[in-house]
Amino acid sequence: MFRFAPIGLVHSCFREKFGIPRQPGLVPAARATLELLPPYNQPAAVRGLEGFSHLWLLFVFHGVPAGRWRATVRPPRLGGNRRLGVFATRSAFRPNPIGLTAVKLDRIAIGAGRVALHLAGVDLLDGTPVLDIKPYLPYADRIVEAVGGFAAEAPEAELTVEFSPAASAFCAAWPGGGDLRELIGQILRQDPRPAYERASPSPQLYGMKLHDLDVRWETRDGVARVIEIASVGEDSIAFRRLERDGISQ
Repeated sequence: MFRFAPIGLVHSCFREKFGIPRQPGLVPAARATLELLPPYNQPAAVRGLEGFSHLWLLFVFHGVPAGRWRATVRPPRLGGNRRLGVFATRSAFRPNPIGLTAVKLDRIAIGAGRVALHLAGVDLLDGTPVLDIKPYLPYADRIVEAVGGFAAEAPEAELTVEFSPAASAFCAAWPGGGDLRELIGQILRQDPRPAYERASPSPQLYGMKLHDLDVRWETRDGVARVIEIASVGEDSIAFRRLERDGISQ
């Protein structure tokens, strides 16, 4: 029997599963901070890490109920219509809920007893426990002749994104508003809707939590129009929040 304790926790812009990109790097504007926990929050533990541009993180799918593994899953890349073995996918519903992701290291912050890694291009839920950090080694980790099965290439952007005047004004007034607009745009261009929703010809309303905000948009004719951005808890328009089914790749 093996028991692992987390070495750190992720503080991410993604506050719920719906909207999280299905792979790392698809949303470069998605940022997070990995704060190391005692006794690992020592400057000596990250000495030399600043020389690497990217990192591998081993983490726990803490948003998946224990014991909910599945032998087969329906990858969104196949339209949600074909079942494949769980080990042929990156689904969160695994026998051991362990994930692996490659992230960009922006900088390391050390001070006042804290060690925090500032990351970009993340696909991690807020509060994710991290089990280990390993540097990305291009000469060993980038395999030129590798074959990617049914996911050989990155998915193409599915939607055009527009912002209502109210949403644009909110981004302009929010600290780092340009980054917020870019983050929302990158997420929605990937079309986070479940595969079975995408064929519907009717306009659809959606919402997701980013940072401490509710982002609400309408999808119609290949366009995602951001209608409103509001502080969490405000409910000024009717919308329904669809939670991603937890299957990635």
